Amino acid sequence: MTECSDYIKNIFPSIDEDLKQYVEGVLRNGVDDFEDSDEVYDAIGEVLHEVSTDKSEADIKHICNELLTMLRPGKVVKGNGNMKILDAPVHLASMAGNLETNVDEIKSIWVAQRDDSLKVNARKLEKAEAKLQEKQEKRTKEVKSIVVPKLQSATASQVVNKKESKMEAKGNNRAQDIRIENFDIAYGDRVLLQGADLMLAFGRRYGLVGRNGLGKSTLLKMISSGQLRIPSHISILHVEQEVTGDDTLAIDSVLECDILRQTLLEREKEISIAINAGSTDPDLNTQLNEVYAQLQNIEADKAPARASIILNGLGFSFEQQQNPTRTFSGGWRMRLALARALFSRPDLLLLDEPTNMLDIKAIIWLENYLQLWPTTLLVVSHDRNFLETVPTDILHLHSQRIDAYRGNYEQFEKTKNEKIKNQQREYEAQMQQRQHVQEFIDRFRYNANRAALVQSKIKMLEKMPELKPIVKEPEVVLRLPETEPLSPPILQLDEASFRYSADNRLIFSNVNLGATMESRICIVGDNGAGKTTLLKIIMGILTPTSGMRHVHRNLKFGYFSQHHVDQLNMNVNSVELLQQQYPGKPIEEYRRQLGSFGVSGDLALQTVSSLSGGQKSRVAFASMCMGRPNFLVLDEPTNHLDIETIEALGKAITKYTGGVVLVSHDERLIRMVTNELWVCGAGSVKSIEGGFDEYRKIVEQELEAAAQSK
Repeated sequence: MTECSDYIKNIFPSIDEDLKQYVEGVLRNGVDDFEDSDEVYDAIGEVLHEVSTDKSEADIKHICNELLTMLRPGKVVKGNGNMKILDAPVHLASMAGNLETNVDEIKSIWVAQRDDSLKVNARKLEKAEAKLQEKQEKRTKEVKSIVVPKLQSATASQVVNKKESKMEAKGNNRAQDIRIENFDIAYGDRVLLQGADLMLAFGRRYGLVGRNGLGKSTLLKMISSGQLRIPSHISILHVEQEVTGDDTLAIDSVLECDILRQTLLEREKEISIAINAGSTDPDLNTQLNEVYAQLQNIEADKAPARASIILNGLGFSFEQQQNPTRTFSGGWRMRLALARALFSRPDLLLLDEPTNMLDIKAIIWLENYLQLWPTTLLVVSHDRNFLETVPTDILHLHSQRIDAYRGNYEQFEKTKNEKIKNQQREYEAQMQQRQHVQEFIDRFRYNANRAALVQSKIKMLEKMPELKPIVKEPEVVLRLPETEPLSPPILQLDEASFRYSADNRLIFSNVNLGATMESRICIVGDNGAGKTTLLKIIMGILTPTSGMRHVHRNLKFGYFSQHHVDQLNMNVNSVELLQQQYPGKPIEEYRRQLGSFGVSGDLALQTVSSLSGGQKSRVAFASMCMGRPNFLVLDEPTNHLDIETIEALGKAITKYTGGVVLVSHDERLIRMVTNELWVCGAGSVKSIEGGFDEYRKIVEQELEAAAQSK
């Protein structure tokens, strides 16, 4: 069987492991039943065709033939028994004369010799056929469950304005505003947007908001991929993929985005080489002067400084700017992609959660930079402070449509709430009027003297526009587990220092900090300052190089990693995930736990891979809290969460009776929950007085000083 397994893997290197095991199982169980390679083909041919689109039916049959030969080496695969090889002409008439004495010789020429033990037993044949039928049905069911599922992808359709289409065809469309009218977006069978309209005025900054899983990121992809049509002369840049790592320097990677500048510089180099080589072409000097003039017009000499300012603002030191892109991690390459976008200044810049990859200093810089953005900006963000600082307009995605509001997020909330109140009042007033009219109709329906009046009331009811009741989005509520109080001291670091190896620099030294069950501590600092390292020392995952860590013997940590999604099993549903991690509990308890984090109903039975980023985060929270921890350690818990869920998380942490230490860049959450701030940087960790306001003031002073030094 090992020989067959190796042969299958060699012929079909990309075969799924489950399919391979299935094929091996069919061969192992049917080895005694297969009479020839056709039966092997009937059993596994369909599966082999599924995993190999480049092989013909003849190829697959040959493979089945080889497999049968390996399974039963002594078996003749094709033919009807042992045949006699004729090495001379045969005179049948003379042989027939001696028929009685030469029967065996004659039979050997044209009659197959058959062992009587191989004669077919009708009853056994019937049983074998029934068994084979059962196997085939079972195989069909298994293949259906294993064979590659239908890949769902987003699709879009829209009604195109005829006037704009004609202008586009003639090349006369120079409009800078973007209008996408009456469009639909679906993801598989699920409709995300239906009959929606999107209007983006040039030079305005739009924040796109809405609950997790409604299609905000999908909308950006539909625009950038061209599935939603916009004027062809408008350049689009969608920051969604990290920069490829190679030997290109970080600063050069950003400068390469200016195609015109790069082209002119290359042309200047070519002309200069030609002139220095002694070319006598009189036009070369003229061309060189034209190139110089164009470079001057686009201020090409200022480009390196502008690129350096952007990189510095996003956290790249001067030394890092000179490093090859391959030396950076994924998060830093995403920053590079953002720097390239900011440098190239497309007509429409699409950003999806740009603050997720940044520390607080870089977020403050980005907020200030984008407030002066000269073209159109469409950004998806769940950072409330960012949305109150950057956008000039808010686009609210809900109920398969998009509503536009002027102003930042705070103004949007006020306007939206007022709009909902007015709609509710209008609906209630109409319902009262309808009820009053209906009562009149019911009272005088059979009164001949009032017949005309009743008819007019009926017509009035029919003409009255039917208002739909206001459907409010359900409030998000998260419930953290109850804990028993512990007597202090709970957690203490005394003179703690840490480095990863003797050759590495000290991450921090002489740290003296403590926490209690009432602590709400936020750790802040630049990326790479050691925030996540400090969390791991607090939990005992890492041991201080020197100094001591003291913890209460009954302290139980709950850890939420910023890479929590990678740790989830994507092939099961949320209930099964909790069953695997905490076996032996009733199904109702798993569902109740998921429900306390907003994962209820059919959502809890969807595979984890089909959930949005925010929904996966909620599942990870549910999993963490099912262990009933009394001290939470949260590393970037707001990534992927929508604004409503972040608010709910803040309220849940406030009510929680255990201790909390978190690393976060979400200013709103930090202000909501923390009563102490630990700042990592310059090889130390210090608690600062004045909370987040004091820290923000320090960061802004540093940014201002850096800008003046440039």
